Amino acid sequence: MKGIPMQTGVLRVLRATAASWWRHRELRRTGQTTLARRLERQTVLRDLGYLRQAATLPNAHVICGDGGTFIHLGWTTVSSFAPIERFPLAALAVARGTPFIDLRPVTDGIAFANLPRVTRGGSVDPDHSGAGSSVSLTNYIDMVEKLGAGIVNDPRPRQST
Repeated sequence: MKGIPMQTGVLRVLRATAASWWRHRELRRTGQTTLARRLERQTVLRDLGYLRQAATLPNAHVICGDGGTFIHLGWTTVSSFAPIERFPLAALAVARGTPFIDLRPVTDGIAFANLPRVTRGGSVDPDHSGAGSSVSLTNYIDMVEKLGAGIVNDPRPRQST
């Protein structure tokens, strides 16, 4: 756990989440506790890695819409069909400062579908129009905010008026 200190509460949530998985519960129920513990530890370590990436990657962000919640980490995406309120890993990432885009208030699905994606590797398309192109996270937030999305942990510089 070098670099980013992990609070006991974060580890507690990750451990509880891993232990609650149906497969891990079933292993414990059938007496395979050693295997369940090993799989839970692997899950916690993997999730700690995701939290580390969410805290350090410049375009990392969490999005929640009607289709579920997604943690975008460059070329990796972690997702759940659940809303952020029932996806502890995403909620932890947001609580630790990762930008969160709440798309649930957005009603114009066509306009949203035609937005460019957030760049994954740092290169931005100069002509950022259309669904196949990419833009920076801050430009993307500008676009989705116009459609009614809510923003938490906004990475854009504050404008004084």
